[in-house]
Amino acid sequence: MVNHRITIHKASYVLLLAVCLTPVIGSGTALMLGFLFTALFGNPLREHAAKLSKWALKCAVIGLGFSVDVNQVLQVGRDSIVLTLVSITAIIGLGEILTQWLRVARNTGLLISFGTAICGGSAIAAMAPVIKAKDDEIAVALAIVFALNALALFIFPVVGHYFNLTEQQFAYWAALAIHDTSSVVAASASFGAASVALATTIKLTRAMWIIPYTAIAGVFWKSEERASIPLFIVGFVLAALVNSEFPQYQSVWSALSTGAKHILIMTLFLIGSGMSLQTLKQVGPKPFLMAIILWIIVSSLMLLMIIDGVI
Repeated sequence: MVNHRITIHKASYVLLLAVCLTPVIGSGTALMLGFLFTALFGNPLREHAAKLSKWALKCAVIGLGFSVDVNQVLQVGRDSIVLTLVSITAIIGLGEILTQWLRVARNTGLLISFGTAICGGSAIAAMAPVIKAKDDEIAVALAIVFALNALALFIFPVVGHYFNLTEQQFAYWAALAIHDTSSVVAASASFGAASVALATTIKLTRAMWIIPYTAIAGVFWKSEERASIPLFIVGFVLAALVNSEFPQYQSVWSALSTGAKHILIMTLFLIGSGMSLQTLKQVGPKPFLMAIILWIIVSSLMLLMIIDGVI
């Protein structure tokens, strides 16, 4: 009887996972569905889900590269280098001030700041070994980032439509103010394909700055760890190159890009199912407060700059 219940539990989880690969389920729904399933019934495949979500996200990002022109990637990188350097440094600096003011653990504060400044979970994962962060510090930072990503999926499209942002304006805002690439893509999808392509390009171009900033952190922490270019970013660039060099196969690249979007939605279900009420309780109020204040300041300033035409 017990084995039968376990089988049904696992089968239900896998079934919902499969449904998320279809056009029936949206990004925000998939994330909440995963979280609610785990909260009500528990995650029967937690370890497998955690591993699959990492690989699925990377595959989705690579697949999305087939919808991007590599010339656009290079143009964004050239045009935004000053903005990128100033904004990343300013966000990390502000995060350090908030960390000390609220007396948040230094490593936890830096991981949250770094994740906010660049690209959420990927940045946290890259920085963690460099500053020798403990498992609980990493878990806290990731839990907060995932929680704020979930809020962003619902808040950003509403605010963007309220201010009548164009697809380009929303793409910039989402890429600069939402933590993870998956949530950036999911949020920008509500504004259109052009917004998704531009937001993904900006976010992944920004992600390349993980390397120099972790190298700098390694000097201050006297760490022997060295960051390397994430392979999924290389894959994204290669997919963009293929898309640009062989336009005659556009139907194939379009199909791959569409498939990647469905994989992305499935990934959000996996991420949602990886969260738990217990994990959120362990986070405590101070790191959450620090992350929320930092996020609100960054989001508000970026939005004002975009509306005023500064960005």
